[in-house]
Amino acid sequence: MRGLALSGLMAAALAAFTPLSAGAADVTVATAQGEASVPQNPAKVAVFDLSAADTLLALGVQPAGLPDKVYLKRFDDAAGAATKIGTLFEPNLEALAGLGPDLAIVGGRSATQREAVAKLAPTIDMTIGTDVLADARARLDAYGKVFGKEADAAALAKTLDEKLAGLKDAGAGKGTALFVMTNGNKMAAYGPGSRFGWLHDVTGLAPAATGLDPAAGHGDAISHEFIAQTDPDWLLVMDRSAAVGEEGPSAEATLKTPLVEGTKAWKAGHVVYLPSGDLYLSPGGYTALTGILDSLTAALKG
Repeated sequence: MRGLALSGLMAAALAAFTPLSAGAADVTVATAQGEASVPQNPAKVAVFDLSAADTLLALGVQPAGLPDKVYLKRFDDAAGAATKIGTLFEPNLEALAGLGPDLAIVGGRSATQREAVAKLAPTIDMTIGTDVLADARARLDAYGKVFGKEADAAALAKTLDEKLAGLKDAGAGKGTALFVMTNGNKMAAYGPGSRFGWLHDVTGLAPAATGLDPAAGHGDAISHEFIAQTDPDWLLVMDRSAAVGEEGPSAEATLKTPLVEGTKAWKAGHVVYLPSGDLYLSPGGYTALTGILDSLTAALKG
């Protein structure tokens, strides 16, 4: 992160802020770094993670601070009502100090900035890891406790369970799948244990490819020949360029070659273009997650 000279505003904020210990107005919740005690019902919350923002908005909580660019259209109204506090990767500490939040939430791309943000406000890391479902449930439960929305969180969790059950039924006995991320003309595959491996868990579709590296953050680079040789029953596709608003060939244009058109998935119409922005930027957010589940269920039932 770039070095910043402390302005009078930031110096005052640092002087005024003292990390909180557990007290009568605090609540203990699970975070990506273990249990943490945070202020209950914070009046102003600064959110640097889109999965967190997504779930908070589903609970009816309006963040006071959000990243400068939120990418997903459904966040536009919330972003318009919030203070801009930096990017998904780097906080604007001056803006954060000016906002003076009662709680700050980092996660995912912003998780490395937790210590810097924690100098200005009580801060929790709510990163969604590779176990997306478990983490999404834990975050939903935690936000319900922090913001006094336990009943709302329980209702949303019930709906999530119902959608998961419906998807499991839809995917039963449907064969194998290969998850492919396109990025312009480039392609990468992800398998079980990776950041997108949870798609196999929720659908029940067996992995069509073996030997993919679960620790490869950017996936295993693949070719059209690889897809043809793997020959999955289903192709689950995410377009990274579309997710982040970059120009380039669409996922369909990249895949549409004789080799891929010869696969079982393509011939059967089993190519599922998933909501790329939700999957790439906000996978554990409640609205994003349920939307992804709905897309998969509709495709598998079709």
